[in-house]
Amino acid sequence: MARVLAPSRSPIGYAAMLEQFHPTEVLGLAAAAEANGFDGVMAADHFQPWTPRQGQASFVWNVLSALGQTIDGDLGTGVTAPTFRFHPAVVAQASATLAAMYPGRHWLGLGSGEALNEHVVGQYWPDAPERIDRMFEAIDIIRKLFTSGVTGKDVRHEGRYYRLESTRLWTAPTTMPPIYVAASGPVTAKRAGRVADGIITEAAPHERLSTLFQRFDEGAKEAGRKGGRRIMRVHVSWAPTDEQALSNALEEWPNLGLRFPKADIRSPYEIEQMARMVTPEHFEGRLHISSDPDTHRAHLQGFLDLGVDRIYLHNVGRNQREFLEVFGRDVLPGLKR
Repeated sequence: MARVLAPSRSPIGYAAMLEQFHPTEVLGLAAAAEANGFDGVMAADHFQPWTPRQGQASFVWNVLSALGQTIDGDLGTGVTAPTFRFHPAVVAQASATLAAMYPGRHWLGLGSGEALNEHVVGQYWPDAPERIDRMFEAIDIIRKLFTSGVTGKDVRHEGRYYRLESTRLWTAPTTMPPIYVAASGPVTAKRAGRVADGIITEAAPHERLSTLFQRFDEGAKEAGRKGGRRIMRVHVSWAPTDEQALSNALEEWPNLGLRFPKADIRSPYEIEQMARMVTPEHFEGRLHISSDPDTHRAHLQGFLDLGVDRIYLHNVGRNQREFLEVFGRDVLPGLKR
């Protein structure tokens, strides 16, 4: 029922970090990104920012709806958890509505969730294996509802974690949006390959990424599916000087330097305290920090050479418009699919 989005004009989209910028500012930045050659937006779904300094956390579905009127490119959730704050049925309805408003432009990015965002509804917070199992059951419900929107027939679900009484989607596009699943480990990547239209991951050593993509393709083959799209969100820190680029990383996005899983942390203030221990070395392999556009271009080209279909780029500093202009002029034109 899902579709793969048509090839984009550029392999590089803009990562709109809603935990860092006010939603009206995000609209302006997305328009500036498109004007400088970026294509499409991945918008973060956060109830709280990672650190208090980041300062924002707007509702992703509202922002995506407004972005559809602001830009011409694709609109993706990067990523939302259909398991705690939202029942899977609510996510299915939100996604189908957005796809009905902007046919062929929306994709649904799903993940297993982080306590920072999901604990606010006061539910028990399970360990990672259960969170992942919940996500895959939620995908089953979303698929059923997507099908109901096309066929006009009610569906139901009685599962281990969720119930869905007999119902269907009443507002739906002719063709449902593709579902991309966030995966950072090979087991989850293989499971994703069996049910999803693509995989989402973040910057990592090339060997690890190749393994994830291989496992995804194996899962797809076992399920009789074609391999899906390979999506990445890549964080960089660019500024006119190396010193400023490093300062931006340490001040604005120190959470990326924490060398342990963050999915169980509940408060931005806890992360702020832990991040005081972050040093420049902690960003190695996770955040490319440089004032030189050529090194950023080589960094991104390496991912494209691995077969990544789309990269959504986030510059961690507040210097967004300058970053968009420089990368639009000096980085994007030199990239090859």
